[in-house]
Amino acid sequence: MTTAGELRPADPADARVWDAASTVHDPEIPVLSIADLGILREARVEGERAVVVITPTYSGCPAMDTITTDVARALGRAGFPDAEVRLVLQPAWTTDWMTDEGKAKLNEYGIAPPVARTTDGPVRIGMAVKCPRCHSLNTREITRFGSTSCKALYTCRECLEPFDYFKVH
Repeated sequence: MTTAGELRPADPADARVWDAASTVHDPEIPVLSIADLGILREARVEGERAVVVITPTYSGCPAMDTITTDVARALGRAGFPDAEVRLVLQPAWTTDWMTDEGKAKLNEYGIAPPVARTTDGPVRIGMAVKCPRCHSLNTREITRFGSTSCKALYTCRECLEPFDYFKVH
């Protein structure tokens, strides 16, 4: 698993670009920065221009336009008014790229984080999703598609509360 800390550049100028971009939060899940979510993939200075590479969670993610604009604004505030934000689809984003801190933030926010890691072989199937409120495993999926494409809607049979589950991808 790659963490945001492993991707943060060692070069001070590049790290400044990374740090500015990582202040941007996902507009659909505002407790997560784009670094927590793992969609911030690269940050560097090319000449006088900052370049940031982001990967959407889904190819049709409606939040990417807003995120791209927000990253450009954050870079402008950091002294890079002519920044470039590149959207790349390969390699495809995976929940493995989410930071452990990001997963903890999801849980605290009331969204169950992904419970499995993706693999190169057969897909692992999680048998239970833990309720982020009472932590019971006595839950069930209501619908595979929740408030956004990356989430499913679950309900807890113990506390009777509905909650989103961030699907493994």
